[in-house]
Amino acid sequence: MNIIEIIEKKREGRELSKEEIKYFVQGYTKGDIKEYQAAALIMAIYINGMTNQETKDLTLEMANSGEVLDLSTLKETIVDKHSTGGVGDKISLILCPLVAAMGIKVAKMSGRGLGFTGGTVNKLESIPGYQTDISIEKFIENVKEVGVSIISQTLNLAPADKKIYQLRDRIACVESIPLIASSIMSKKIASGADKIVIDVTVGSGAFMQNVESARRLAGQIIEIGKLTNRETVCILTNMDEPLGYAVGNTLEVIEAIDALKGNMPKDLESVVLEMAQNMAKLSGRDLSKKQIQEILKSGKAYDKFVQMVKAQKGDISYIENPSKFEKAKYIEDICVENEGYIQEINAREVGKLVRELGGGKLKRADKIDNAVGVIMKVKVGDRVEKGNALATIHANDLKMLKKAKEKLSKIIKIGDSKKETIPTILEIIK
Repeated sequence: MNIIEIIEKKREGRELSKEEIKYFVQGYTKGDIKEYQAAALIMAIYINGMTNQETKDLTLEMANSGEVLDLSTLKETIVDKHSTGGVGDKISLILCPLVAAMGIKVAKMSGRGLGFTGGTVNKLESIPGYQTDISIEKFIENVKEVGVSIISQTLNLAPADKKIYQLRDRIACVESIPLIASSIMSKKIASGADKIVIDVTVGSGAFMQNVESARRLAGQIIEIGKLTNRETVCILTNMDEPLGYAVGNTLEVIEAIDALKGNMPKDLESVVLEMAQNMAKLSGRDLSKKQIQEILKSGKAYDKFVQMVKAQKGDISYIENPSKFEKAKYIEDICVENEGYIQEINAREVGKLVRELGGGKLKRADKIDNAVGVIMKVKVGDRVEKGNALATIHANDLKMLKKAKEKLSKIIKIGDSKKETIPTILEIIK
């Protein structure tokens, strides 16, 4: 068996055997298979797809490429959540401490930014001192003592997925249903979750551009869940415009802190409540959305967030006083030139713009600037008058600020008639 024959086989659209998938995953993880060879195989998979059996085999091989956590010592059902990626998606920062405040243990392994989307780990690392690469022992201890822990994939958990995940980003092979499904579920299996809720985003700011492709992805994820004995629920959510208002690592952390204090944008709140309710159901608890809102209002979720940050060496003074976060040098509004109704705010283009400002990586060696980003002031369907602010740009480079203003003024489209808005929650698949 050799990698050239495996590449040829998949290039021709034929099904790979379990042994061939194992050979590739193990060889690439150890470094025996070169990156250019792995890239060729991933591109062939991207073009020709995978069968359900191939996807299951890839998932399990990636999950078992490192340590698989055994959280049975906690003697409780462990519920996890994941998102397929979006723009302004700071759900985990709010949802995980909220669910912990509901008395449900949350053990979450998150990824970094992929393509034009921001990653939960990037956002958490914008909190000074916050450690995402703590030991497995400390991770389990935090889940036990605090009720919630969010870590990165830097531990020996699904290392094959980490390598393939980064490679997909570099060779423009992100939007592949079997690769997305296997990546998500390998992480969930490796991190020891019993029950899983997946936010499958749909629209311009998501990898799934339409509901049909999102349904196919959800179906693949749920099938993997059944085959691996993990009860899984997929919630399809609208990502045609940024979620909430803030896009950019520090800006999103600040918005999440406000949300945990009860000041949450409606679209963000609807996703958080829906996911929290489903996570509660999977853990055997029947809570209404009103009851969950009361927990938010009580401040218990905010307290859990503070505890989580403190347990992972983050400086909680920044959470208690968000004005301490480093600010961008240039902060400027874009204002309305013609009155009307907001017709479109293309989330993908907003995400790409923030990446160009330095809020994400264009090249592997790039350093992320946590302070930059955009705060939207409007949503699709809003009425605006001449002179109203559409958005505020946070930049550390004057040239980039000018470019961003020009681009954003074209991304936000205004028309004469009020556009019917799309619900944030599109569908629930079990």
